[in-house]
Amino acid sequence: MAQTTFSGPVKSDNGFLAPSYTVAQTASLTATAGKIIYVSNAAGASLTGSLCYGNGSVWIDVTTGAAVTA
Repeated sequence: MAQTTFSGPVKSDNGFLAPSYTVAQTASLTATAGKIIYVSNAAGASLTGSLCYGNGSVWIDVTTGAAVTA
């Protein structure tokens, strides 16, 4: 998949689609700093499913600030 670097804000009239994984699948992913994913069975903040971001070493659930663990 091609990667593009932007120098300004990114806007979309149609939204953005983050790649979806399960908690178990995140163990085999590299948590690249700044990468965004959706974890379908993350249980953060009384929700099922959360956006998560890589901090360079682990995936962080944006609803709790905690690392996603299997």
